[in-house]
Amino acid sequence: MGLEAFIAERKKSKELLVMAHVVCGYPSFEENLQELEIMAEAGVDLVELQFPFSEPSADGPLFVRANEQSLKAGTTVDQCFDFMRQVSARFPFKVLMMGYYNTVFKMGEDVFVQRLKEAGGVGYILPDLPVEEAENLHALSAEADVEPVILMTPTSSDKRLAQLGAASRGMVYAVARKGVTGSKTDMGDDVVALIDRCRQHTDVPIGVGFGISSKADMDFLKGSADLAIVGTAALKIWEQSGAEGLRGFFAELMA
Repeated sequence: MGLEAFIAERKKSKELLVMAHVVCGYPSFEENLQELEIMAEAGVDLVELQFPFSEPSADGPLFVRANEQSLKAGTTVDQCFDFMRQVSARFPFKVLMMGYYNTVFKMGEDVFVQRLKEAGGVGYILPDLPVEEAENLHALSAEADVEPVILMTPTSSDKRLAQLGAASRGMVYAVARKGVTGSKTDMGDDVVALIDRCRQHTDVPIGVGFGISSKADMDFLKGSADLAIVGTAALKIWEQSGAEGLRGFFAELMA
């Protein structure tokens, strides 16, 4: 089942889906599995597995440090794909690769798509790859039924959103505010206006990320977005309070 069909199926019983995020190998693959078990118990629908990279340009300080620590610990791309295979076979949520184009470029686009498919990944998010330079990768992805998740931002013109919408498949990642991940986003008219603008240019489901951290944020997005994307807030809780804290965080978030 492809990403868009999976989201449609899950939305039959849930008004707003949740996509969560872990950085592969941080703090360790063992702790990643603990986090994912808690997410699965809570009913998370999708998870981004971030392949660590030395210059994660879309990420805020917490994720930058997590990427650095994972790389220092020796995490490799091969380990990330092995982990994805293990996760996609074990859990009910769907798995996407999140990372940066250098990882794809070094192994070759065709190899990347095949390895992602074989590991059970349904899509990927590459925030530093412009759609103008993604034509070949997107064609290979279409052949393999793997979805490229396009980012739409508040600073994009309508002309640009039309270009992004034409390339979108599976789902769109609507970036709730300017800047990098990690800071709190004030949920208000600007976010709704962005979602409305995105919907004018694509028919695929829309997830909203950057700064989603509370049940109030979730309640605000219901009826506007299809998915809430939760990253930094969950990692922060894990670092502060471990498994018990993360279990409580997702229980409250998805109550």
